[in-house]
Amino acid sequence: MGGTRPALPPADDRDPDTAPGAAPVGTLMVQDIGGRRWAERRERAAEERRVTLALREAILPEPGASIDLPYARIAVRYVPAGLASSLGGDWYDAAPLPDGRMFLAVGDVSGHGLPAIAEMAQLRHALLGLSMTGACPGMLLTWLNTLVLTRLDDTTATAVCGHFDPATRLFTWAQAGHPAPILVRRGGARQLGAPRGVVLGATSSLPYGVADVRLEPGDLLLMFTDGLVERRSRDIGAGVSLIVEAAVATGLGSAGADLDGGLDRLLEAIGGPNPEDDTCLLAVAVTGEGPRHP
Repeated sequence: MGGTRPALPPADDRDPDTAPGAAPVGTLMVQDIGGRRWAERRERAAEERRVTLALREAILPEPGASIDLPYARIAVRYVPAGLASSLGGDWYDAAPLPDGRMFLAVGDVSGHGLPAIAEMAQLRHALLGLSMTGACPGMLLTWLNTLVLTRLDDTTATAVCGHFDPATRLFTWAQAGHPAPILVRRGGARQLGAPRGVVLGATSSLPYGVADVRLEPGDLLLMFTDGLVERRSRDIGAGVSLIVEAAVATGLGSAGADLDGGLDRLLEAIGGPNPEDDTCLLAVAVTGEGPRHP
């Protein structure tokens, strides 16, 4: 009872932030705030990707099963970029015209994200509407270029479009700074020689030329955006050469070939989808003779 009381341990009046083995409170707060901000940015990016994909799917025709016509079979492969920030304004169209011809088009608006998709919607719908006039592809691109120059500030785009006439099997086309189509015929493949044509939105002083090629039963025409052929590791020219080789190696265009399966094999042969850009591929396989004009 009256003995010496045990000494209490000395009080530790050090700042807990500096205690050995303890993470400073300030550091923990910064880490927590940084983690929350990263999670919020990730969530916003995911939401923007969902909105972007939903908007584009509402604008573009469904790239589902092949379209079978009396004179041709049409198939599409549209693969969005792997990165949300890289989703772009690629588009395509395959629509019958009042005079019986088929209008075919592929295009690409510069930039990425919602602004590019909004501008893509304007150009796609404008070109499709203009095509109903029956005007030649060069004139269609001239009108579309005027729209870009006067209504879409600081915007550029590329496009290739044409008419396929089943009566004559003539494909008449024009391009605006866009890769020319590839023709697969009798076990070989080549890129068509492109008529003159500058990027949409560049200038109003240069006309758009027109070219044509007569397709044969068994021919396959490939129209595509640069996301199919361009990568960081290679330029467009090297990518086009790879597509030409792969089209032959995979048997695209051969008699009785499965068009849908062939396109899937083609994409796989060139390295799969592009993680940094959308990929659009429109394929037209000529299947019948069709009526011929005298």
